[in-house]
Amino acid sequence: MNATNITVNANAIPLRNFFKNPEKTRFKISPDGTYIAFMAPHNDRMNIFVQSTSTNDTWRITNESDRDISDYTWADNNRLMYLKDTGGDENYHLYSVDKMGKETQCLTPFEGVKVDLVDDLPDIDNEVLISMNKRNRQCFDIYRLNIVSGDMEMVAQNPGNVARWLTDHNGKIRIALVTDGVSQQLLYREREQEEFKTVLATNFRDQLSPLFFAFDNPNQVYAISNLGRDKMALVLFDLHTGKEIKELYAHPNVDVIGANYSRKRKVLTVAWYETWRMNIHYFDQKSADLYARLYELVGTEQQIYVTSVNKTEDTFLFVTSSDKSRAVYYLYNRNTDELQMLAQSTPWLNTSDMASMKAISYTSRDGLTIHGYLTLPNNIPAKNLPVIVNPHGGPWWRDSWGFNPEVQFLANRGYAILQMNFRGSTGYGRKFWEASFKQWGLNMQNDITDGVNWLIEKGIADPKRLAIYGGSYGGYATLAGVAFTPNLYACAIDFVGVSNLFTFMETIPPYWEPMLAMMYEMVGHPENDKEQLRATSPVFHVDKIKTPLFVAQGAKDPRVNVNESEQIVDALRQRGVTVQYMVKADEGHGFMNQENKFEFYEAMEIFLAKHLA
Repeated sequence: MNATNITVNANAIPLRNFFKNPEKTRFKISPDGTYIAFMAPHNDRMNIFVQSTSTNDTWRITNESDRDISDYTWADNNRLMYLKDTGGDENYHLYSVDKMGKETQCLTPFEGVKVDLVDDLPDIDNEVLISMNKRNRQCFDIYRLNIVSGDMEMVAQNPGNVARWLTDHNGKIRIALVTDGVSQQLLYREREQEEFKTVLATNFRDQLSPLFFAFDNPNQVYAISNLGRDKMALVLFDLHTGKEIKELYAHPNVDVIGANYSRKRKVLTVAWYETWRMNIHYFDQKSADLYARLYELVGTEQQIYVTSVNKTEDTFLFVTSSDKSRAVYYLYNRNTDELQMLAQSTPWLNTSDMASMKAISYTSRDGLTIHGYLTLPNNIPAKNLPVIVNPHGGPWWRDSWGFNPEVQFLANRGYAILQMNFRGSTGYGRKFWEASFKQWGLNMQNDITDGVNWLIEKGIADPKRLAIYGGSYGGYATLAGVAFTPNLYACAIDFVGVSNLFTFMETIPPYWEPMLAMMYEMVGHPENDKEQLRATSPVFHVDKIKTPLFVAQGAKDPRVNVNESEQIVDALRQRGVTVQYMVKADEGHGFMNQENKFEFYEAMEIFLAKHLA
């Protein structure tokens, strides 16, 4: 049996068009604005290219062939840095390379060590601050690194409980956030030579997250906070008194999720919040005028994200996208009002062929409003459709409006796709988040089931042709769906999902261990909540599973150990139940390599068509 003779949609777009590497993506401008870097495929792996803004000449500067580069940035006008792991183990190493592709070196060649960039120190040539768990795998120290020589020195040693460090505008480490998993403290010092002092102590449910220091007062920070409120708000916080000075912006229905500033003008510029789509609140007229002009040039139906700006803040790289359009990259010169389209990430996909993602909401059985998205296939009546129920991962994450290649692929094959932000999904306030605590497989799962029943009641879903598919926590929800509502789904696909809540918490990465106490409050304690965890772990209820199941897993997954998939597969096979199982030795928490994505989605297409068509 092959995909072409069982496809639902006779006018199907080739599957690989949805999942092959973008033609060009992730553009970033050099500090002086004379060069643009971007990522593009080379030997089926995403590598870094550089383009001159004056001549448009382009050349490749990296030659990675085993794994995509995960992220990169300009270090200065002459060098770039990038992160890459091995086989999906998430132990990222930091590399540097000059803009001509010479002098490539691994700056952190330490096995089993995870590295992250803390501050690129834009005003200090050749130096950056990185975090690294080289000394102790459970915690991250801060190092000052010379990206040319490779020399480094530790500038802040983690006593074992610092979860995050924050630098001021001069690159000095002045804030440390410490936690034992449940209680949290914000520590502060005026100078790097001084000892940290406790400014604020809270429970993890009460959150104040510093974003960046104020410009006119070195003892104040901008932060997002839910202290004394349900929704996260942007506030100005005094580090001497440990008190909020004032609330700068709050939305009545959703959290503020971040803010930004002008490094040149030293002013607060924007805050972001997400309703059914991303929105911007402006703090200064120059930023409002910039975005107004960009929307005028590209259309208000698009979402715009300014992704990179030169040091003088007159040349901007920005990206547009929508539910039907994948990323399109532009270069805009504010002084000349010139706009240049740099690239479409997937020019082979036509927006007119894509399906619309509509915001929806429904009421859970216990009265919560659940928001989500429904994507219907084009040119098919919205009645008695086969439906893919697609709960997101996290679970403390959310689905968002925008282009999703999985959703568009499935809609093109004639399926409706339901995505719901069940309780615990982020962005809807503290009460909605806390409503998910110790509700894996219980009310969180009921929210998913209630969405399915809502679709059936509206006549959109064919109750005999329902599938559930998700990754990570969505994979757990998939397994819970077929274990605890065994008559609801015609088939199911679990991608890197948790099957056993006991072993899941035993096999987390070492640097997650300080957060275990919080996980026990949010998911359940292996001793105190033993009966509940057993009742909500799908692996202990395989006798109820009768739904055809497809399981996919990365062998090097550091978050959801491969044993989570093997447990459920082995348990079902011991009962004589056939389970389709795909495991990739060179992948981790999700499939990154293009050939593996192709194989997974081709198998998914056949599996769904067999059981739903």
